[in-house]
Amino acid sequence: MPHHCFVHHVRRDRLDAYRDRHREVWPAMLRALRDAGWRDYRLYLGEDGLLVGHVEADDLDAAQAAMERTAVNERWQAAMAEFFDGGRPDTAFRVLEPVFHLESQLARLDEPDR
Repeated sequence: MPHHCFVHHVRRDRLDAYRDRHREVWPAMLRALRDAGWRDYRLYLGEDGLLVGHVEADDLDAAQAAMERTAVNERWQAAMAEFFDGGRPDTAFRVLEPVFHLESQLARLDEPDR
């Protein structure tokens, strides 16, 4: 299962409100994410506003495109725009390159002739 990690920055003056907004995400948004192929989606927020997201998706671009086609995503992004500077929150984040995965390296240790 492909994992994807991304970063963004939440405005520091809006951190508490951002946390509140995510305590109970709209049910239609939750279902749309699931139906678009987002799995085990998590967000982590630092006190400096650093937002780190992690999601499992077979194809992140396809999952994002599927969300783009939903009306609920358009409404959610409009409601979330106040928390970010510069661009829509769902397209302005930066995807990070994976450089280490413990289980993959451990699995290689168990291969013959290693």
